[in-house]
Amino acid sequence: MSKESRMKATINQKLTEMGERERLKELLRAKLTECGWKDQMKAHCKEVIKEKGLEHVTVEDLMLEITPKGRALVPDSVKKELLHRIRAFLAQHAT
Repeated sequence: MSKESRMKATINQKLTEMGERERLKELLRAKLTECGWKDQMKAHCKEVIKEKGLEHVTVEDLMLEITPKGRALVPDSVKKELLHRIRAFLAQHAT
């Protein structure tokens, strides 16, 4: 396991143990709903299903199709806020 992988695992463990990961997920859900991301993704899913036909789309296919767009549509302000909160959490709980 690389140093970066170990660091990510440690950060994730600390966020999970202290309940911050759940709080961040709730914040992300709220922000994405607030900015219309959720509605955009729902519309994109419907487009993909309409194009390919319901009988020809699996959940895996749908996920592969929508994930890149979903990531690209997350506003920079939301990404920055989450990163700021993670950094503040880590600074506060540095060991």
